[in-house]
Amino acid sequence: MAKVELYTKATCGYCMMAKRMLSRKGIAFEEYPVARDATKFDEMVRRSGGGRTVPQIFINDTHIGGFDDMNALDRAGNLDPLLAA
Repeated sequence: MAKVELYTKATCGYCMMAKRMLSRKGIAFEEYPVARDATKFDEMVRRSGGGRTVPQIFINDTHIGGFDDMNALDRAGNLDPLLAA
């Protein structure tokens, strides 16, 4: 099973949708809230290559982007193989 990490904020609708999608697929994930944690926010920006919006999603340490990017991967049939790796 893939290692999935999400940088999130509690009030972010896209974060909630990303977590729902992963939960529906039965995928466990690590969530890093960044709203009140400057260290985690800086880590997110560094790991994502400058991404400052949430969610920022990583699968097996590879940055895949935000919810829209993950949703596009799913619609194209490319998300499940990444999650199974």
